[in-house]
Amino acid sequence: MRPIKPPDMFDRDWEWGQLTRFLDDDQPGATLGIVSGRRRQGKTFLLEAAGEATGGFYFAAIEAVPRQEALRQLGAAVATYLDTPGEVRFDDWAQAVDALLVLGAQRPIPVVLDEFPYLARESPELPSVIQKALSPRRPQRTASKARLLLCGSSISFMGGLLSGAAPLRGRAALELVVPTFNFRLAAEFWGITDHHLAALLYFVVGGTPAYRTEYLRGATPANRESFDPWVVEHVLNPASPLFREVRALLAEDPSLRETGLYHTVLAAVAEGNATRGGIANRIERKAADISHHLTVLEDAGLLVADPDAFRANRSEYRITEPLVRFYHAIMRPYWAQLENVRPGRTERIWAASRNRFLSNVADPIFEHMSRVWSQDMASDLTLGGFPARVLSGVVYDPKSRASHEVDVAVSDPESRLLAIGEAKWDKTMGMGHLDRLQKIADLLGERDRRPETLLLFSGAGFTTELQAAAASSAGTIQLISLERLYTGD
Repeated sequence: MRPIKPPDMFDRDWEWGQLTRFLDDDQPGATLGIVSGRRRQGKTFLLEAAGEATGGFYFAAIEAVPRQEALRQLGAAVATYLDTPGEVRFDDWAQAVDALLVLGAQRPIPVVLDEFPYLARESPELPSVIQKALSPRRPQRTASKARLLLCGSSISFMGGLLSGAAPLRGRAALELVVPTFNFRLAAEFWGITDHHLAALLYFVVGGTPAYRTEYLRGATPANRESFDPWVVEHVLNPASPLFREVRALLAEDPSLRETGLYHTVLAAVAEGNATRGGIANRIERKAADISHHLTVLEDAGLLVADPDAFRANRSEYRITEPLVRFYHAIMRPYWAQLENVRPGRTERIWAASRNRFLSNVADPIFEHMSRVWSQDMASDLTLGGFPARVLSGVVYDPKSRASHEVDVAVSDPESRLLAIGEAKWDKTMGMGHLDRLQKIADLLGERDRRPETLLLFSGAGFTTELQAAAASSAGTIQLISLERLYTGD
């Protein structure tokens, strides 16, 4: 019988189901699972809960511990788990891995090695040792029902364990990525029912659960009026754990060396330079010189290159974590002043950053929220079909030589364009916005790609005239307010 998800675990139903199905497999033979995801998403909480429910073994590695000390610590953890008098000593990793497989001699149990990249950094041979230990006909493997779980927060490292010619490729029966909460789940997790306030909070801290539970101990803005004081007290305050969180995120990832340049690249993207050439120009480097840094940031899960919906071989970079965007757009330019606290200074900095917050943080994140809604929450009836891909893009008009940005472009599995949309966080949308979308639709119609549906997303509402136009459009004009974004389809 599969373990029941603990009552103090919010959501994660799918992740819990995948993990417990892997653990509940009663077939003989040790198996391997990989669990990854960015830091602060609850991977350890998930694995510890599974271990507690099944009587499994859990070991968390410590950074920069030499090989022999790591083996000693692992031996001590095994001795404690088995309640064995005296010491359990391992001479090498081959011996240690075999001992871990023995833990599952009688029944399927999770055997968790958390922060696995720390172990592999000091012992590069460890993945190969595990590969050999899990050889299909090896007696130590066939006699065990251990469900060996390797967990880590370095996205690039954990992804590399199973890629290409890596030793463990083809060995894993589970590859589980624990994601951040989307904006709807984040609002529910923070206990916020005011959709406007929920969006503001998401613009700053995103959907990382640990920021509420561990960092802020549940400190939440009670209403819209308390949002600004909350940002000053809990994000811009050098005594708050969130203040240095972004710097820590980059410093903790072993793939990110020369963190100063990586911060500069992220700052360029946060300022609105989304193309490779734009980023290079902003930091005064050649595009070829930053290719490696962009790739590393993508591998680390901090940047993603979104393809253009209308132009092949063109993409724009997007910062994946709202707090990283907030830090580079708002905090980094004033870092020295924020660290050197003076009465009233932080409040003035936050007030002076209002326009930058709207244009460089709120607007791009709201646009992404609109694409997430279109991809995962909107009904087929709303969109006129099943959304296989939702992107943004630029439509070029050769007659006027003008380029038109499209925030949302929805395509079906046959690449038929279903809908295009525009998203504005702080502007009441009116007929001018609709006219603009209709002109773009006409341009696309000249290329046999005319969308049937026009989507208008607004955090500030819609004019009466636009609402009337949508009501008489037989569904071809869809208005998505904050209420619909958070609760409807």
